[in-house]
Amino acid sequence: RQLLPAPFRCHAKSIPCNARRRSIFISRSIVSVVIISNRERSSINLTQNVPYCKMVAKQRRRCANKQTTSRPMISSLASAVLILIGVPMFQTGVQARLADRSRVIHARTNGASRRDKNNLPIEGAAYRMGVSNPDYLNEIKQEPTSTRKLKKNSVTTGSSTLRKRNELDINEQINDSFNNQVHRNLGQLSGCCSTNSAYSADEMCALYNEDCESGETPSHDSGDESCTQDGLSFIGISFSVNVASGNAYSYQLCDQFPMENIIDRNYQWVMSMDEDGWLVGGGYKSFDYSGKMPYIDSSHTELLRVGSMDVEKGGTSIDQVYAAMESVYFAPIYIFPEKVKGGGGGGSGDGDGTPSGDVTLGVSVVETYTDNNNYGDYETFLDNLFNAMSAVSAGSCMDDKDTDPHVSMARGVKFKSSDHSAGYYYAVNLEIAVWQAMYPKGVIIGSSGYASFPAGSRGNKQYVGYGNLYFFFDRANITKAFRPGRDLSDDEASYSTLYSKGYSSSYYQSTTEIGFDYAGSHDNGAEWEHNPYSWNAKMAMHDMTDGWDLPPNCGQEGETFLGIPLSRRSGSSLIDTSTFQEQFDFSVLMDTNYTYVTAFGTNHGWLIGEVIGNGVGSIVDKDTAHIPLFYTGTTNPDKVSISDLSSNCPSSVLPSNHIFYFLFSLQGGISLSDLIAVVKKIQFGTLYVKPAFVFIDDDGHIKLQFEADANSAIGYLYDSLCKELGISWNYDTPYNSKGVYTNCAMHAAGDRAKYGCGNENSNQGGFCPQMTIAYAPRFNSEDDAAAYLAKCNSYIDYWRSLYPSGVAVGTDNFCPGGGCLGLFLNRYDLFYVFKPDLGGSWVEYGGASMAPTISPAPTWEGGCDEPRNFHLDRCMRKKMRPRATAVVWDSLGTVGQFSLFMLVFMSATLSVSIFLARARKRRRPGESYIDFFIRDATKKRNGKKKKKKKIRKKSKLTRDLEKAMLDGEEKPKRARSKSASRAKGGRSKSRERPSRSKSQTRKSSNTKSSNAKSSNTKSKSSKSRSKSKTRQQLV
Repeated sequence: RQLLPAPFRCHAKSIPCNARRRSIFISRSIVSVVIISNRERSSINLTQNVPYCKMVAKQRRRCANKQTTSRPMISSLASAVLILIGVPMFQTGVQARLADRSRVIHARTNGASRRDKNNLPIEGAAYRMGVSNPDYLNEIKQEPTSTRKLKKNSVTTGSSTLRKRNELDINEQINDSFNNQVHRNLGQLSGCCSTNSAYSADEMCALYNEDCESGETPSHDSGDESCTQDGLSFIGISFSVNVASGNAYSYQLCDQFPMENIIDRNYQWVMSMDEDGWLVGGGYKSFDYSGKMPYIDSSHTELLRVGSMDVEKGGTSIDQVYAAMESVYFAPIYIFPEKVKGGGGGGSGDGDGTPSGDVTLGVSVVETYTDNNNYGDYETFLDNLFNAMSAVSAGSCMDDKDTDPHVSMARGVKFKSSDHSAGYYYAVNLEIAVWQAMYPKGVIIGSSGYASFPAGSRGNKQYVGYGNLYFFFDRANITKAFRPGRDLSDDEASYSTLYSKGYSSSYYQSTTEIGFDYAGSHDNGAEWEHNPYSWNAKMAMHDMTDGWDLPPNCGQEGETFLGIPLSRRSGSSLIDTSTFQEQFDFSVLMDTNYTYVTAFGTNHGWLIGEVIGNGVGSIVDKDTAHIPLFYTGTTNPDKVSISDLSSNCPSSVLPSNHIFYFLFSLQGGISLSDLIAVVKKIQFGTLYVKPAFVFIDDDGHIKLQFEADANSAIGYLYDSLCKELGISWNYDTPYNSKGVYTNCAMHAAGDRAKYGCGNENSNQGGFCPQMTIAYAPRFNSEDDAAAYLAKCNSYIDYWRSLYPSGVAVGTDNFCPGGGCLGLFLNRYDLFYVFKPDLGGSWVEYGGASMAPTISPAPTWEGGCDEPRNFHLDRCMRKKMRPRATAVVWDSLGTVGQFSLFMLVFMSATLSVSIFLARARKRRRPGESYIDFFIRDATKKRNGKKKKKKKIRKKSKLTRDLEKAMLDGEEKPKRARSKSASRAKGGRSKSRERPSRSKSQTRKSSNTKSSNAKSSNTKSKSSKSRSKSKTRQQLV
């Protein structure tokens, strides 16, 4: 209302009394009219609406009179009864909300009847086309599939559609004139994605120019017909370390090699890696700036690849491996570090020539000979191991020879330049040279600590020792340790404890040169440098098995992102997580029986919940299903690319009017607290999602594509995030009220949802809602790949028919209204949740949830007195503040409340019992219990008590005087007896009080005499009392 000019403000106030609750829709339509008419403000007569405003004022007074009129009591009671009856009927948990246009039409037409297209969703051009041309949808459905392999403009043909497009363009131009308004009111959106409701998953796949039918993917052929499934389980040696900067649950199994010295955790040389980061050197914490997967240290070298663990598919069971290893004798194995080299997998690169590859530590097994044998100890062990595995009938998927020893350190690594690459390899190989100087003939790997296998098994810690071999079910899961056949000699023990005892400083001082060749397989001597200005918005569609291409002034990568959580708890044998939605069961998209899929190109299996004990030996991840919307990059605000600043913003040529830009470029990432503060201020509508199809992308990953509707709440939210948190690019700069920004986001400030993927967008931006199901699957054949995709898309067709206008996901306990936004630290950890329409936010981490925080509300005028603000946290606490007694009662808990109830109950029953017992004794004849209670409660007791006390005192004094007067003759006898006794007793105290050392006979005699005296005294006193009584009677 504040945006309207004066002559139009009365329109917003002239709403009938019975339509005040629906005023939001009317006010929005009026605002749109005023915005269009605002261009001709000069031609408007500001006085022409004065009579109308007077009429509006009269209408307002009439409304006020209506609202203040008292209603009869009967009407109020009837309304209250109806409310009490109706409220329980509608208190059902909302798990999903489908769009319904009937309420909107009713509000717009004020209840008037009109054709409502059978309550179809009010969404986009499809509905408008159907209204103007009712036979359009039927014609589309009757078209053959060949003609529906949809041109991009197939939905935009026809004069009415062109007219609608022109209207949209006009509205877009009008909206561009309000660039200073960052937020848009998104609460009116009630669904998404109805434009393509008539199309199946296969047709949607063709619309998005993807292939969902051919199955042209890398297949697997092991060369052995009896082995139908590949696997990653193996027997090897672990180099895991536990360091302060790594994962707290990492093993300490290697005291000889400080693996943390050969990784670039601070990104001095490295620009980016895959989502796993460094596989050695201690692992990652959950709140690491890089946002890497919070795995434990998994550094190792394989000695024998066991392969698949599924016996039915040519694999070997765990029991067979254990039985074979326990029957084999092996001596402690010496390991010699060779070099750190590049090359291997990766190598995808990008347009500007930035290569990517693996970083590997080469090691070798040092052969030893015992008792002058012709065969070495390690060679003998391998022969015996293969024989033992054959004796237990190992599967054909096991390798026929030992593995070339090496330690995979990182994958998909991209350096900042060739100079940075050379600097890294020189620094880490100088460290290897120190290790070679310390262990010139190799060293036996081990530790003096304790560990439990598998990880997390409490109460099963055992001494690690030296020279162990381990069985790895997957690279991050050691299930059993096998000890060598003998202990270490003194010389072997001295070398194995050389570094842990602090004797390595002299080797670091003396080693200054590298005496070996450490060139890698991809090191061809070419010079190159990452060009950050070749970055483009489409790079947000990133292959997570490769490193990022960072934008300018960003010195560290990051995997933190904003997205929609879709994981759920499963009733099967899956590693599960908290349930965030109940609308989709994505487990039907997994081939857990491996009918179609035989292996994966990475150590990860199904990302939406891997099976415990899976045959391929993939890392057992919990369900991490999600839709990433906006990658915010690193959460380290101080990580800036200094080289970019010095080369692009030298102080000598920096213009004085660009000081703000220079200060802006000094920022690296954005901290978590600043990121949360910015997102909490963004008003977005309920986020509806709609599955489109399952396909295999250009990187070979299985993905589920959701419809990219730029006009939905997700599209508008993406626009707002780009406006406030995107990087400065192409003369577009972000703006937010907090004044905090980032240089490491993977989205530009000028990017919009309409530039994203899909048939209705331009396919040039980073907006493309997808969910990754698995990385680089390997199918049995192309036919199996096509069959798998067909199976998945049949489920997609069912979901598309179930939710034609999308669905807002949620549960009764998590986001009951549906459509929430989540902040993910990484693919594994959901950290923060934001409700739509500024409904509040809360911490959701590690399966636990904290209370909602204070939202930036109220947002409507009137504060918490406005009914539209009642649902906000601040207003709910103000309106629904519990009484102090209720808080105390709730704090007692169930046990405390029951105890207090029993205490009150027992006290009441005891009081009633006492009253009844007293009433039976003192009740008058014919008096009822109630009359007795009233009489007993109202009679005066204080006067009687005082009177009784006086009488008792007086009678006591009188008795004493009478005794003194009447017993005068006996008193001298008593005095004489007392004095005599004192005189007798004064002679010796021992006679008066016999000691404990006296004999028992004397004690008994004294007792008899005392009894006799007491009896005489009693008789005298009785006589005196009898005499006194007789004398009193005479008197």
